[in-house]
Amino acid sequence: MRKMRRKGLASMAVQTVESSTSNPTVDLGPAAALSCRECGHRVPLGPVFACEECFGPLEIAYDFSAYDAEELRKRIEAGPSNIWRYAPLLPVPADVADKPNLNPGWTKLVKADHLARELGVEPGKLFVKDDSGNPTHSFKDRVVAQALEAARAFGFTTLSCSSTGNLAGAVGAAAARAGLRSCVFIPHDLEQGKVVMAAVYGGELVGIEGNYDDVNRFCSELIGDPAGEGWGFVNVNLRPYYAEGSKTLAYEICEQLGWRLPDQIVVPIASGSQLTKIDKGLQELIKLGLVEDKPYKIFGAQAEGCSPVSTAFKAGHDVVRPQKPNTIAKSLAIGNPADGPYVLDIARRTGGFVEDVTDEQVVDAIKVLARTEGIFAETAGGVTVGVTRKLIENGVLDPSLTTVVLNTGDGLKTLDAVAGTGLTATIRPSLESFRAAGLA
Repeated sequence: MRKMRRKGLASMAVQTVESSTSNPTVDLGPAAALSCRECGHRVPLGPVFACEECFGPLEIAYDFSAYDAEELRKRIEAGPSNIWRYAPLLPVPADVADKPNLNPGWTKLVKADHLARELGVEPGKLFVKDDSGNPTHSFKDRVVAQALEAARAFGFTTLSCSSTGNLAGAVGAAAARAGLRSCVFIPHDLEQGKVVMAAVYGGELVGIEGNYDDVNRFCSELIGDPAGEGWGFVNVNLRPYYAEGSKTLAYEICEQLGWRLPDQIVVPIASGSQLTKIDKGLQELIKLGLVEDKPYKIFGAQAEGCSPVSTAFKAGHDVVRPQKPNTIAKSLAIGNPADGPYVLDIARRTGGFVEDVTDEQVVDAIKVLARTEGIFAETAGGVTVGVTRKLIENGVLDPSLTTVVLNTGDGLKTLDAVAGTGLTATIRPSLESFRAAGLA
C-alpha cells in the first residue's frame, strides 16, 4: 500500500536528479549515502528524495564506525551552544560553524513543576522542551539549517519550500543570512503574523489558493519543470537532509537530562517527520553508547480538525487516510502526512499512542502553559499540552515517569487563537477605583 502511494514521488525524484546539480564528492561529514527506508537500496548523496527501486522515502545513512563513545561525548560537550555541537552526527561539513547561518538550537529544557501540578504529574518528572527560542521562534530553524548546507553542497542558488507558515519564515531568514535568493509558497489564508514574518526577510512570498497539500503538490510540479532549475526545496528535493535537523531535539533532550533517555515524550504531528526523526536520534544515541539503552514511549499529538494519524492509530489501521484540515492549529494542518505510516509504527513499537484534541482544548492548553510556566506557545504547543493532559486523564501516559512535552513555536505567531484574552479591568488612576475593581 505504501509503495503505491509513493510511485509518483519516485518519478519526480528521477526528474530532480536529471535537472539539478549533483556532485557525488560533496562533503557532508559523516553522511555516506542515501538509503531507502523501505527496501534499504542505497544511492550516492544528491538532491533526490524517493527510491527508484520501490518508491520509498530516502534518508541519510552514516558512517559512525570510527567513533568512541567517551571521546564523542567530550567533543559534543566542548562544542558550540547550538545544533553544530552535534556536527559529527549530522550531514554537514566539519567547518559548518564557520559559515554564515542562523546557528539554531540548544533551546531550554524547562522543568515544569507548576504545569505538572496542574496536570497531575509527579514533581520533577515533567519537562517542556521550548523551541520557541530559535532565531525565527520555531523548531523549523533546525531543519532549514541542515537543508541549507545541502543546498550549498549541491550548488543551488534559490532556497524554497512549501509551508504552513513557520517554515516559510525560517527559509527566508536562513537564505538572507547565507546570501541566497528565497521564494517560498504558503496557503493564502495563513495567520497574518506568520505571513509578515515570512515576508520581512525580503524574499518572494507566494500565496497559493488552497490548503497545504495543494501547495505541496504545486511545489512537486515546479521541481520537475525547467522553471525550478537551481531551486533547492528544503522539504522536497532536499528533504532527506532537512529532516535530520529534527534529530537534534532528541540529542539535546538527552544531553540536558544528563545523557539520559526520557521515559515518555509527546511530539506534535504535521507531516510526521519530526516524530520519526526524534526516534531516529534516540536510537542513534543508544547505538553510539552515549545513553543507556532502556524502553521509552513516543506519543503523537494532533488537532481534532486535522487528525489523520490519530484516526488511523485508534482504528488499528496501517494506512493513513487523508483528511481536509479544519483547525486553528494551522502549523499542523497537513491532511496527507508523508510520514504518517511511520508514526504509527513508532507509536506502536514503543508502546506510545496518537491522540487528538479539539480547538477549544488547544486554546485552554495554551493558557494553562502560559499561566503555569510563563511559556507562551503557538497552537502546536497547545496541541501537545492538551494531548498530554488528555493522555494522563485517560490513564495512557504514566504521571510518575520522566516526560518531555514539545513546544515547537512562539505564541506571538498565532495571536488570533487567544484573541479574547485581554484587560482584567479598566480603572481611573486612583486607589479608590483600584479597590472598587476588587484588585486590592
